[in-house]
Amino acid sequence: MIWTDWPLRWAMTSASSEVEQGTADLIIAMADRNSLEDDDRLILHPRLDQALRDRAKLGIYNGKPGDTALFDTLGMLPEKYALYVGFDSVPHRTKSLREAAGSLGSTILEYQIKQAAFIVPAGLFQSMDGYEIRAASSALMEGLLLGLYRRNSRSISGRANSSLEEIRFVLDSDSGSLDWEEGLLRGYRLANSVCYARELTNEPANLLTPERLAEEARSLAGQYGLEYRIYDESEAVKEGMGGLLAVGKGSVNPPRMIVIHHRGAPDSKETLGLIGKGVTFDTGGISLKKPGGMEEMISDMGGASAVMGAMRAIGEWKPKMNIVAVIAAAENMPSGSAFKPGDVLKTYSGKTVEVLNTDAEGRIVLADGLTTAIKHGATKLIDVATLTGAVMHALGDLTTGAFSNDEEMLQTFLQGSRNADEYVWPLPTHPEYRVMLKSDVADLKNHGGTWAGAIAGALFVGEFSEELPWIHLDIGGTTWMWSDRGFESKGGTGVMVRSLVEYIRAGITGETIGKTTGNA
Repeated sequence: MIWTDWPLRWAMTSASSEVEQGTADLIIAMADRNSLEDDDRLILHPRLDQALRDRAKLGIYNGKPGDTALFDTLGMLPEKYALYVGFDSVPHRTKSLREAAGSLGSTILEYQIKQAAFIVPAGLFQSMDGYEIRAASSALMEGLLLGLYRRNSRSISGRANSSLEEIRFVLDSDSGSLDWEEGLLRGYRLANSVCYARELTNEPANLLTPERLAEEARSLAGQYGLEYRIYDESEAVKEGMGGLLAVGKGSVNPPRMIVIHHRGAPDSKETLGLIGKGVTFDTGGISLKKPGGMEEMISDMGGASAVMGAMRAIGEWKPKMNIVAVIAAAENMPSGSAFKPGDVLKTYSGKTVEVLNTDAEGRIVLADGLTTAIKHGATKLIDVATLTGAVMHALGDLTTGAFSNDEEMLQTFLQGSRNADEYVWPLPTHPEYRVMLKSDVADLKNHGGTWAGAIAGALFVGEFSEELPWIHLDIGGTTWMWSDRGFESKGGTGVMVRSLVEYIRAGITGETIGKTTGNA
């Protein structure tokens, strides 16, 4: 596989035993604004604490999430370095904890830290129930590992590269230790799944073709005992996957339709379908994109990355639920054999599509992806796609757009995204918008004109849901970072992996974090 787990050991220890050990290179303490204002409160060491408060008076450190202050301990502590990190205990606790842990990455990488001790503030978790402790400790581990990730994190062998070998979480008591352990393991697995999705998105398109993506899916299924089926080009022709074939026929790298099954509830008739847009490189085809920034179109398979990352987490977690993942993988290239504006395509569902713009190809491959998921037993559908640039005009690069035909399903998903601290905002699907899809020569046209582009794209995809409960997630603005931000480094973000997993968790257990987390 393209990514193997971070080689990290972790443990929980008490404050008293940590004083005796003192074997870490770096000791980390969380210091919010309240601790800065209380001169009598001991955070780490009186002199180091005073140095921190001096920085605060100069406005260099404010105790906010993402703030860091590094000191050489000069022998005042057994550890060589002390790092203070800011956080906000309310109202979005898990988000703040994830950001606090994520801010450690740059320091750990720059100073090649091998062992670290993380001092958990006394009493921070006293008011939490077991689920909230698990969510909070998971957030700490997620933030730590996601903050360590860089686009060059992986060696040639596929193993994650990091100097950090061990981290100890130092608690003020043993209360909730089992929940802590479960949460840390959950966070470790989930963070590795997000890093896996990031790595897929960041892989150069000459190395990650549709065929190579299918091989990766085969490896993923084999590692976690999942069923799979790969439709190659000849099988796609036999099945009548006209949308996928049309988008891929301009490339020397033929398309693939990838199917992965997790059968966690064999007696149930319900199956969740996760469909990812897997355009491994998008030139726009005959409707060619402008050259500036085209290299970032390796990210046009970010939806496929999210679905495969979620399936990696599902493979480890093994929830008692049936899930089928479908990746519609193709490369959109201009050539003498490429599909063209004016073409009329027959999709896998039998519906016909008039092509007005070959750069609106994602919705065409998704059409066949949804039909494939339904043919493989899906009774509910969630598709994830870098579908439009238009979604960025509404939501920027921070929030994913959500569209749905089922309010109950949408609200459950939004709760899952709140649990994951990923921003998602619902956008309208009023039936009056469907006039944008009307064609004179086919059932649908693939481009709705200048306005409401994200809505037009979503409604097009929804036409292939066969009226099953369906959610469309447009990650056109959130799948790629143009610069570092918090625990997200430049490049692929792995967005929606955590939300998909938490949606499944919320649907199975009914557990929610409530007021300790937030969302847009």
